[in-house]
Amino acid sequence: MSTTTVRIDRDTHARLVRMSKLAGVSLGATIRDATEALSRQRFAHRVAAEVAELRNDRETWLSYLEGAESTSVADGLD
Repeated sequence: MSTTTVRIDRDTHARLVRMSKLAGVSLGATIRDATEALSRQRFAHRVAAEVAELRNDRETWLSYLEGAESTSVADGLD
């Protein structure tokens, strides 16, 4: 795996090192985990904003709900 250098302030570096030590993982793993968590958080915020926008238009929201009810997903649950 190739690597690169990222410049961060000392306080953030110290926090990341502490988090890594507490978790018993490398600093790189902590940064990867933090990046993934931030990515998921931002995705969730975008979805929430889009749902809020849908809900602002009653007709569009009802159409969305109707479509959601008629969609089936094979999840193996009965």
